[in-house]
Amino acid sequence: MLETIVLVAQNNIVVVASDGQQQPRLTALAQTYGLTIVEQTSDDLHLLWLEDKLQLVQQSQPKQAGVLVDFLGAAATYRRKQVSIKNEIIARAVGCKNNERPLVLDATAGLGRDSLVLASVGCAVVMLERNNAVAALLADGLTRLQLASQDAWINNFIGLYHGSLISDCFDWQNTLPQVDVVYLDPMYPHKKKSAAVKKEMKAFQGFVGADEDSDQLLSVAKRVAQQRVVVKRPDYADYLNQQKPDFSLESKKHRFDVYLT
Repeated sequence: MLETIVLVAQNNIVVVASDGQQQPRLTALAQTYGLTIVEQTSDDLHLLWLEDKLQLVQQSQPKQAGVLVDFLGAAATYRRKQVSIKNEIIARAVGCKNNERPLVLDATAGLGRDSLVLASVGCAVVMLERNNAVAALLADGLTRLQLASQDAWINNFIGLYHGSLISDCFDWQNTLPQVDVVYLDPMYPHKKKSAAVKKEMKAFQGFVGADEDSDQLLSVAKRVAQQRVVVKRPDYADYLNQQKPDFSLESKKHRFDVYLT
């Protein structure tokens, strides 16, 4: 059963929902993650409850797609069907081999895309997200997944936690289960000349902000992980906290730095 642990939200984020749309699921999300339900807002970036789904929208860009977590959408389904240990560097980075599948803590879960890949190859996955609005998007996506599907792979999602390894308010030692691997993918600035990021993802990155304290994560992650810490970085980025890994695996655009513990 998926376990959810939540801290008191630090930011007051609004969710726009018209009359009649304040379903029990939305009310529960709002109470859990400290969201305020309103009928309208002047905030350009805000959450929107539409067609029983929670999403992040940009009011000044009405034609722009909203950002949501949809593990059963066409893109996610296609992605999941393509995964295998052979063709997924992330799977090899966390230590998948033969019949061995580690228990992974995705400590910078974001929209859960890497967690989806790890769960699809058979890893048990615990997600940790410190932004309360993003944690709410994840919780909504996981709930819709559980309501719509009975596939065995969804049972690989075993926990969603709201907090940060480096927060004084989050007692990870007494809260998190023991994990084999800690996976980190902190938000990193894109190169100005790099390929264009989709507009909706730029909006998401602007909403969440950069992980300015990501260097601090590595030392704590090493204490949490029983076997290894894996850090995903753009191929042009420095090592996290300037610490050279034990080894790295490279894809076309990214590098997975592996620190054995």
